[in-house]
Order: sequence, then C-alpha cells, then structure tokens
Amino acid sequence: MRSTRRTTGALAAAAALAVVCAGCTVQPSDGEGGSPVRVGQPGDKPSGTASAKPEPTATTGPPGDDAKPAPKKAEVLWSRGDTGRDVREIQARLRQVAWLFDGPTGTYDDLTERAVEGFQGKRGLPKTGRMDSVTWQRLLKMTREPGKWDLYLMGGQPAAEPDPRCLTGRVLCVDKTSRTLRWMVGGRTLTTVSVRFGSQYTPTREGVFQVYWKSRDHHSTLYDSPMPYAMFFSGGQAVHYSSDFAARGYGGASHGCVNVRDERAIADLFDQVRNGDKVVVSW
Repeated sequence: MRSTRRTTGALAAAAALAVVCAGCTVQPSDGEGGSPVRVGQPGDKPSGTASAKPEPTATTGPPGDDAKPAPKKAEVLWSRGDTGRDVREIQARLRQVAWLFDGPTGTYDDLTERAVEGFQGKRGLPKTGRMDSVTWQRLLKMTREPGKWDLYLMGGQPAAEPDPRCLTGRVLCVDKTSRTLRWMVGGRTLTTVSVRFGSQYTPTREGVFQVYWKSRDHHSTLYDSPMPYAMFFSGGQAVHYSSDFAARGYGGASHGCVNVRDERAIADLFDQVRNGDKVVVSW
C-alpha cells in the first residue's frame, strides 16, 4: 500500500514538471559541469549579445569606414625664376582664364607669381604663387592645350640670336623683333627679359649707344611719370622699369624708352650695369 502511494506521487510530480516546461527544449550543457542552455523559441527577444558590433579603434575608425590616408603635400613643379617652354604653357593657360594679360615670356616672373596666387585663392587652394601639382591639375582641367600662336606670338617670343655687335664687351642687347633684352658679358647671355618700345609717333632709336647716366628713382618731368632703375643711353631714352607695362602688357607703349616689366630683374640689372656699357638696339 505504501509502495502504491509513492508510485502515484512520482507520477503526479512528473506530470506537473511536464506542464511547467511545455514549449521548452533542454539541450546538453555548454561545458562540463555547466547548466543546461535554453534554446530560444519563436517570439523570444534576442539577448543582444549575438549581434554586438566591434568597437572602433584609432586605426580602423567607425565600423564600415575605410581608413583614409593623410593627404600628401602638393609637390612644387615650377616657381619664380624658372624658365623654358613649360613656363610658357603655364602663362598661356593663365591667359585663357584671364589671370594673365600679356606674354608668354617663358620666365616665371613676378606677374606670373601673382597670377598663380590669384588663381589659387579663387579656388580655395593655398596662395603660394608657386605652381604645384594640385594647382597644375586644376589649371589643366579648365584650359585647352595652347598652340604655337599662344606660346610665342602674343608677345615675349624666344630671344632672337644676338646681334653680332653684342658679342664683345658688356652689352644691353635689345631686339625689337622678339621684344627682348639680353644682358651679355663677353658674348655670354646672363639675363633675358621682355621689353616693349615706343609707338610709331615716339619710336625707340636703333643703333649702338652707351649708358651715360643711371638714376635709380628717376621721375620724368616731361611726362610726369616714374622711371625707376633708369639707364639712359640716347638723349631722354632709357632702359627702365614700367608699372604700366607690368599692368597692361603690350596693350600700351612707351614714349621711346625700353620698358621692362619685371621689377626684380631690372633692379638686379641696374646693380650690374655700369656707365659706359654698350647698348645695341636692333630689329
């Protein structure tokens, strides 16, 4: 009789346990001596640990972002003092976008430097005045390939072969055809600059002359205009810096003088040339 009660009680306990665990599945433990692991059923909420995202690090950045390398410093390709065909192309392209109004001359001078600086500033680039790789690519995209006319026939053509009279001594060798002035010593060209001359009504005289007077801060009383770094060679005609030439290019003319537009170049030239040095002006 006692045995029958125990059996009946055990059956009742088993039935109650079955009701409590309805809808549950018991799996083996997740490790030796561990507790059983409950497997979720439809309708259960996720635990939140299975889909946790990795924390960003200093090297990877936020998840999903590609690591971005630090931007490279733009390489300087051309700067003030450089010369050659590439500089002519820079100047020709700057003319196309109205940042330079005369030339090309083939010399990276102060006008070119200011034009590049303006171009850079307009486009949010560092205003260095030097033609770096980033500025160059931007200029290429905005302009077309210049032709020979653009490079040479808008003023500032390549310097012509020097007049034979320029091959000896110390000479300011001025050529009207190419609109250039060579500073030559012993037949060797030390400096070449672009120049402009007088109009048909006030022509620049041709021939062989000598520098007879130098005046660093000269001011013309006849025309009431400045003539810095003037080196007089024939009456009132002189080689000198012209701010008008620097601003307007070949759109203007002198009153007979040989105008130089690169102020730094003429300042250096003024310090080298002596009274008595030869001046040759030819076609």
